[in-house]
Order: sequence, then C-alpha cells, then structure tokens
Amino acid sequence: MGEKFLDKAYSLHSAKATQDLYNRWAASYEAEVAENGYATPARVADALWDVMPDADAPILDFGCGTGLSGLALRREGYEVLDGVDPSPEMIARALRKQAYRHLEQIGMEGDLHWEPGTYRAITGIGVLGTGAAPAATFDRIMSGLAKGGYFAFSYNDHALADAAYTAKLNEWLDCGAARLLFQEHGPHLPGLDLNATVYVIEKA
Repeated sequence: MGEKFLDKAYSLHSAKATQDLYNRWAASYEAEVAENGYATPARVADALWDVMPDADAPILDFGCGTGLSGLALRREGYEVLDGVDPSPEMIARALRKQAYRHLEQIGMEGDLHWEPGTYRAITGIGVLGTGAAPAATFDRIMSGLAKGGYFAFSYNDHALADAAYTAKLNEWLDCGAARLLFQEHGPHLPGLDLNATVYVIEKA
C-alpha cells in the first residue's frame, strides 16, 4: 500500500484540510481501514436493526464515504438508503457499490435540506469526531429527524476524549429532547487499538 492516511485523519483542523485529505484518501481508504479491522459499520447497522427491524424504512447515511456503511446496512436488511458526503472522490467510490438509492455531495458545514421525517433514521458511522464532522453537526442531523426518528452513530475514542462531542449528546438527552436506546463500547479499528461507542437515540 502507498501513502497511509489514518494517522493523519485525527489531526485535521479545518474543513478544507479534511475535504482535501478524504479526496486523496478515497482510492486507498477501504484497503487501509480493512487492514486495521474496521468494525464500526457492522456494529451500528446491527444496533439500529435491533430497534428498527424494518427493511423498507428510509435511511440517510450521513458521511457515507466510499459506501462501506451502506453495504453494512444492506447486509443487515435495510433496502432504502440514501447517502451524503462532502468528498466527491468518496462519493464516486460509493456509486460503484450500488447500495444507495441516491447519493449527493454536501458542503463541509453539513447543511441539510430535507424535511424532518423524510428519513426514519439517520446514521453517522465513523463520522462525528476529531478531524471529521464537528460537534455542531449533531444538531443539524437531529433537526432532520421527526419525532420518533432514530439517530444511530459512533464516537471513537478521540471523539469521546473531546468534551464538545459528549456534551452535544448529553444536551439532547438531559433535556428530554432525545432518548438513549442503545450504547455499547467496543472495537472500531482494532489494528490501531482504537475503540468506539455505538449509540442509537430516538428523537422525542
């Protein structure tokens, strides 16, 4: 394998740097994460199916990357998937998977333009965290859900160590705006000895 990117991905500090890195990484992304045992897509898909076992439920895969998360959701049983990502190179790779009904590039600010309730669930798999989507993205995703909608996502150890991410989750839970349905810490990238907590929350 050529240039490695995982060791750089968690130290990015601007939207442009993040987009540039992921565009350059697209061609080798899947090989590098597979080499390190990327476990989170399957873990999130399994957790979501436990609370929403509905093959026809429309799901938005936020930060879909090259489509590994879409494949994991498909394997779990979901059939109606759309994906969005800021990286055009990642989107191009995801298109080849044929896992999605629709794919769209979005801005790095994560502005979302669908009506709440368009999707029964939104996933953020390996997306929210240092060097990727900022903590404020949490609010934008939740605003795209109607009451009773699900957000299934992961915080890796880097995100868990950043108070901004855990505080954002707690803001929604502590005021009763969302309800925690699932939480489990486990493997993320075992090859790097990096774990993640998988969550499923329901918008109240």
